Amino acid sequence: MINEFPEVTVLGSKVSLINTKETVDQMEAWIGEPAKLCRRVIVSGFHGLWLAHQNEQLKEVFNSAELWAPDGIAPVWFAQLKGHRGIARATGADIMAEFLRRADRKGYRSYFYGDTEKTLGALRSRVEQDYPNHVVAGMFSPPFRQLTPEEDEAIIHQINDAKPDVLWVGLGLPKQERWIHERMDRLKVPVAIGVGAAFAFIAGTVERCPEWIGRMGMEWAYRFTREPRKLWRRDLLDGPRFLFHVGLELTGFQRYE
Repeated sequence: MINEFPEVTVLGSKVSLINTKETVDQMEAWIGEPAKLCRRVIVSGFHGLWLAHQNEQLKEVFNSAELWAPDGIAPVWFAQLKGHRGIARATGADIMAEFLRRADRKGYRSYFYGDTEKTLGALRSRVEQDYPNHVVAGMFSPPFRQLTPEEDEAIIHQINDAKPDVLWVGLGLPKQERWIHERMDRLKVPVAIGVGAAFAFIAGTVERCPEWIGRMGMEWAYRFTREPRKLWRRDLLDGPRFLFHVGLELTGFQRYE
C-alpha cells in the first residue's frame, strides 16, 4: 500500500511533498505489507533535481521510485511558491534517525551498504548503543572498483539472506539510486533507500549542519565552508544554473517535461 501524497514537479522531476514522519510511516506500511517488488525512496534536493534535468535516463530512474523525499530547501521553496503550505525538508539523516527510533521499539532489521569500513564500524557501535532493540542485519563496504558479476550476485544473496526490513545505501547520489534501480528485481527487501552521507552523520564521524541553519535553507553554505574543494562546482556553477532554469519554469517562460 502507498498513501497518496501531493507532488510538485521541478524541471520534470516529481518530488513528493512529504515530511520525515510521513516518509517513515510509509516505510513501515511497506514493511507490514511486504511485496515481491522492492520499494524505493529517493532522498534529494537541488543536486538530484539538477542531475535529473541533465540526464533523461537518471530522471526516469528517480521518477519511477515510489517516493522522492525533499532533502534540501530547493524543492520546499519551489512548492511554497506554487502555493503549497506546511512543507518541510525530509533529510536522509532525519529519516534514518526516525526509523531507528521506531525500530528500537519494534525490532526492525536494517542492512547498511556503502561508505567505508571505518564509518560502518562506528555506525554499528552507535546504533547498537543507542537503539539496542534494532537489529543490524548486516553491513558491507564495497571496494573502490566495479564489482564482478559474481561478486555482485554474492552481495545480493547476502542482503536477501539477512532478511532486512530496510536496505540503507550510502554510495552518494546518483550512484546509490542507480545501484538500487539496477538490482530492484533481485532484492527481496521491502524498502531500499539511498541516504548519502547519513551513515557518517549518524555514526558521528562527520559533523552535521546545525538544525537552525538547515531550516534557514543555508545547509549548502555550511557544508561548502567545510568542503570547498569537493563542492565548489556544484554550489558555485550548478547552483546558479539550476536557479536560472527554475526561474524560467516558475515564470512560465519555459516548460520542462
